[in-house]
Amino acid sequence: MVDVELPSGTVTFLFTDIEGSTALVERLGHRYASVLAEHRRIVSDAVRRHGGQELDVHGDEISIVFRRAGDAIAAAVEAQRLLARHPWSEGAAIRVRMGVHTGEPDLAEGSYYGIDVHRVARISAAGHGGQVLASTRTREAAEDAGVEFLDLGEFALRGLPQPERIFQVVAPDLAVEFPALRVDGAGAHTAGQGLRVVLAEDSVLLREGIARLLEDAGFEVVGQAGNAEELLLRVRSYSPDVAIVDIRMPPTHTDEGLRAAREIRQKHPGTSVLVLSQYVEEGYALELLSDSAEGVGYLLKDRVADVSEFVSAVRRVAEGGSALDPQVVSQLVGRRRTDDPLAVLTAREREVLELMAEGRTNQAIAERLYVTERAVEKHVTSIFGKLRLETSADDHRRVLAVLAYLRR
Repeated sequence: MVDVELPSGTVTFLFTDIEGSTALVERLGHRYASVLAEHRRIVSDAVRRHGGQELDVHGDEISIVFRRAGDAIAAAVEAQRLLARHPWSEGAAIRVRMGVHTGEPDLAEGSYYGIDVHRVARISAAGHGGQVLASTRTREAAEDAGVEFLDLGEFALRGLPQPERIFQVVAPDLAVEFPALRVDGAGAHTAGQGLRVVLAEDSVLLREGIARLLEDAGFEVVGQAGNAEELLLRVRSYSPDVAIVDIRMPPTHTDEGLRAAREIRQKHPGTSVLVLSQYVEEGYALELLSDSAEGVGYLLKDRVADVSEFVSAVRRVAEGGSALDPQVVSQLVGRRRTDDPLAVLTAREREVLELMAEGRTNQAIAERLYVTERAVEKHVTSIFGKLRLETSADDHRRVLAVLAYLRR
């Protein structure tokens, strides 16, 4: 949020962030704070000289808006030159990636909204340290900027309806040779590669720990937040694939995270939500799942210690699936009612049902129970038949059907 009037109509965004910031923090320790401050000063000075307005500064991320595309390009080029020339102390040299896009975003209550914000975030994330990337709109609007634009090709950017032709800004003193962009033509992801995460947790140590293990697994942590307000701003600004949210956050440490998660699901359907909780809170789980189980996760914080399971859950949720903590599912399935709808199930069918509710596929269930996939298919068919639930080939929707039935 900013306290000055922002330009409306056609504007140009510049998004920047430090490449490999987590490794830099680990390498520099307490020196990182001064390096980060110097980086911010260099970028902010260049932005100010070219008439830009900072929208948000958080950690190593800076988002800026300009009235003219040429000014945004000039600011990005100047900032990259100054960063490259700066006499960084030993081991402290940083590389910043930058993305520029021109559009007509919605403006309300001091913040920009809409697909143009998402597009510049995706373009920036595709680049490498020292690189300035621009959209087709920006290239067309900044033909008089005094730089060249190298056509890198057309790319499918995750979550965007149309592919984007991306150009690299070429100017004196800027590097020209870079690896391939951090996207692929199909927009698909393997492991965590290319999946963008915003992380909200008020414990700095836990937040940094989760960010490190996610980055090691190939995810890109594009934003971190210590409270719900910062979380919502990061989601609006960067349009991540998934937001990982602590259910209890400042100032009251009650349900701020849950309320923010529900707002994200309502206003940003392209962002999945994975909620972390210290304890099993059945009511919160059911509230989060009230509309749909697609792109939703609810895990206990202890589950983070099992890195492979946690990473798998984050990936599943980010890709539109679901991930529910086994303890939460066990409580939902095991609730006693006067007319228990699960009484008709065998013990094995109840095991299969619980694993289904966690979001696991038939193959994953077969591996967990040491049976064949065909045997699991038979159990699933029997479960839906006994519970009179319509079967579906879509794993996400069948979880929704099971949980909707359990909420009766």
